[in-house]
Amino acid sequence: MDFLTSFRVTSSALTAQRLRLNITAENVANAQTTRTVEGGPYKRRDPIFAAQPFDEMLTREQMAASTGVSVERIHVDERPPRRQYDPNHPDAKSDGYVDMPNVDTVTEMVNMMSATHAYESNVSVLNASKAMALKALEIGR
Repeated sequence: MDFLTSFRVTSSALTAQRLRLNITAENVANAQTTRTVEGGPYKRRDPIFAAQPFDEMLTREQMAASTGVSVERIHVDERPPRRQYDPNHPDAKSDGYVDMPNVDTVTEMVNMMSATHAYESNVSVLNASKAMALKALEIGR
């Protein structure tokens, strides 16, 4: 694998982890949202990643364009909402319960930490690849 392919693969992983962080932040920000445009409380979202194939039969150009990580889709969690008793809430039902988003803040913080560590690891890989490329250029001097 050449340096440019290494940079492409790493940058695709950085992009995927940035999206994961953004979606996790969106989940945390909407953890108390009881009314959405679609109706009902906010529903938790998760990115679904897919590895792009690394096939030895591909040409070098095809391999460079098709390796890395991509976001296959954004999954909307269809689990039922949490029910919380709050008869004074504007969205309370007749029984006094409010449908709250199915977002668990602790789970989201763990996801955020995991995505941050993955992002930092990919930055380290990118820096190591850059250092190797610079050392390779020094050989020609």
